[in-house]
Amino acid sequence: MGCLAKVNVPITKKRKLGPKTMDCVFLGFAYHSIAYRFLIVKSEVPDMHVGTIMESRDATFFESFFPMKDTHSSSSQSSEIIPGSITPPEQTEHTQEHVTEEDDSAAPRRSKRQRTAKSFGEDFTLYLVDDTPKSISEAYASPDADYWKEAVRSEIDSIIANGTWEWVFKKKLRPDGTIEKYKARLIAKGYTQKEGGDFFDTYSPVTRLTTIRVLLSLAASHGFLVHQMDVKTTFLNGELDEEIYMDQPDGFVVEGQEGKVCKLLKSLYGLKQAPKQWHEKFDKTLTSADFAVNEADKCVYYRHGGGERVILCLYVDDILIFGTNLEVINEVKSFLSQNFDMKDLGVADVILNIKLIRGENGITLLQSHYVQKILNRFGYIDSKPSPAPDDPSLLLRKNKRIARNQLEYSQIIGSLMYLASATRPDISFAVSKLNRFTSNPGDDHWRALERVMRYLKGTMELGLHYTGYPVVLEGYSDSNWISDVDEIKATSGYVFTLGGGAV
Repeated sequence: MGCLAKVNVPITKKRKLGPKTMDCVFLGFAYHSIAYRFLIVKSEVPDMHVGTIMESRDATFFESFFPMKDTHSSSSQSSEIIPGSITPPEQTEHTQEHVTEEDDSAAPRRSKRQRTAKSFGEDFTLYLVDDTPKSISEAYASPDADYWKEAVRSEIDSIIANGTWEWVFKKKLRPDGTIEKYKARLIAKGYTQKEGGDFFDTYSPVTRLTTIRVLLSLAASHGFLVHQMDVKTTFLNGELDEEIYMDQPDGFVVEGQEGKVCKLLKSLYGLKQAPKQWHEKFDKTLTSADFAVNEADKCVYYRHGGGERVILCLYVDDILIFGTNLEVINEVKSFLSQNFDMKDLGVADVILNIKLIRGENGITLLQSHYVQKILNRFGYIDSKPSPAPDDPSLLLRKNKRIARNQLEYSQIIGSLMYLASATRPDISFAVSKLNRFTSNPGDDHWRALERVMRYLKGTMELGLHYTGYPVVLEGYSDSNWISDVDEIKATSGYVFTLGGGAV
């Protein structure tokens, strides 16, 4: 592993006068096919870029030569093997001619169909060195063994306390990237469950972002306090309707009873019905305390009387509590703590990666930290800001050439879609338009996407602000003339505002 390999250029990428092989480093065996995995370190093939991970069965190995061995000792080798950016250069006319050239002189031969080479993105190297353990044996052998043991013991204690097995480990990070908590999860292997016997329904609702924005707008209008709680070991609270057995967990097999299995008395992580059972348990608990369920969103509960109001909004294990005063909120917190293992987070400041900033003139929702993270990840943090996210004069058409960095394009679009749906409706139209070309982006699409990123660079501190007035729901809609010449379709859009901000 790590040796030089001359890998044959995939048939779909071969050109008559082009190179036949690429210099790669052998990484190991492919996960889902009968092939090897390679890291490209030198390539003259269009769309096969240095730093890309690919799979192939056709390669010649040089087992005594290791290109990465002297990476740090030679700056010239370093610049060739580990580039600063994997973003491909702009295609020249000469390159485009080679791309469209047909190889009509190839003699008939037996088909050697290969998997299309895939790029896993420049973040893939980071995942290769991830030190998060994948099993309990790795966790106990790691330098952080004491922390993992403490997390495991805490999880076992929670399971025993709830009357309720594969280990999953995770490091919970703070916004600044430091480790906040070592988490261990004991999960059942739900992929072995059979529908109709081990489970029936798996559906579980979660509150919508629209609901959260509406509630925060109402909080600004009526002066509600907003607090937050977190449910510990959420899925261990659900009651099972089915009879399910599982093997004893690794590391906790009862001596002398190795041949026995465990009968689950309550829900467990990994079970397909775990989210549904948790929601049913929470719903039953709240309704027993005279909370009513909102008809529009089944994850919103409310109760009022004597001039006091309280609203609960559930998102899996995160709970937002809206109340007219601190006493009614503390009463709800006490009730929840009596029924579940809760963590009181106090005044709400972050929910679903969205910052909540409360001032004298209202509530502001910001994701400047998320925007900065996106810009850093994709290399636009030092780009020149753009005054607008979209150029109305630019007419985008389908790309009929080879896609340019399709994976990275789709990753950026996915990140921007969440941002647009959460706190940045100003980029919704531009992102929606660019999303149409995710399967095969070209140079024009990349330039338009880079414009959105540069716009975000100059507007990181923009967000949604709810002043509380007017306390009326207003809606606006509009549509344009046909702008999509490929599909002959027009584009329509809408926005609803409440309390001075878009919801």
